[in-house]
Amino acid sequence: MKFLSDYTTVIRPDDNGTLVAYVRAIAGCHAWGQTPESAGTELVNVFEMIKQEYAQEGIPLPNDVEVVIVNAS
Repeated sequence: MKFLSDYTTVIRPDDNGTLVAYVRAIAGCHAWGQTPESAGTELVNVFEMIKQEYAQEGIPLPNDVEVVIVNAS
């Protein structure tokens, strides 16, 4: 069984002034919030719903993917 802590979570500013938190390895696993904490809390809820959907369909959650951070100059 996998947990959200098994994945790399990215939190970044979104275009509308909020923050988006997401797991690149899982399609649709993203959430928004006004603070990193609120976006992270919403992401936990989304992850749990997705995990239940995968379990109901008998599909294992995917493995994490490597995230590389590059600052453009």
